Amino acid sequence: MDNMFDKLLHLPLFQGISHERLEETIEKIPFHFLKFKKGERIIDAGDPCTHVRFVVSGRILMEYESLNLKFKITHELTSPEVIAPDYLFGLDTCYPFSTYALEECGILQLAKQDYVTMLQSDKIFLYNILNYLSRNSQSRKSQLLNMTNASVVDRIAMLVSAFTTQQSSNITLSFRQRDLCRLLGTRRPALVSAFNYLEDKKLIIVPNSYTAVVNDRKALIDELQNGNTF
Repeated sequence: MDNMFDKLLHLPLFQGISHERLEETIEKIPFHFLKFKKGERIIDAGDPCTHVRFVVSGRILMEYESLNLKFKITHELTSPEVIAPDYLFGLDTCYPFSTYALEECGILQLAKQDYVTMLQSDKIFLYNILNYLSRNSQSRKSQLLNMTNASVVDRIAMLVSAFTTQQSSNITLSFRQRDLCRLLGTRRPALVSAFNYLEDKKLIIVPNSYTAVVNDRKALIDELQNGNTF
């Protein structure tokens, strides 16, 4: 149990909370521990977000797939991690992705109403979730405002940034080129040139015309500062 507490304390939603305070909270509020076998589905796209969920052991695969375009992005998360608390509140409270266990996984979850009780019990919990939601919202707005004048490389970086987290690994884009061009607002020659540029810099690997694998997420996001013209 101590190891589980230590993992939770590394997450942004628990920053500034002591081990003793967290233990006291978990004793008072009903957290539930669930186990999933390798390959088992944890979340279905379209499921309502009724709980805040934490990955406390193992690895999960997150899969976003467009309903209108032939485009899919997958990435892996390794414990400790929180699964998209953005969808717990707001107008749209359904997950836009599916999640699978890549190996035996432990998920600690807390019902929405119990999480609200926890937020009301300590301002640190409340400030942490507000900071998390505000940071994500501000980042996405900034990307949208810059999208019109952005290069194709920048748009690829923005796309990866929007659908993944800093802790994401093994990020893979699967697409039909014309649909990815439509999504990025560009033409096929420009898309190919951008992929060639990113592959030369070893930021992505393009094994075929319908797959791109991100080799270095941080360096790819850093390309947003370089002002390239592809």
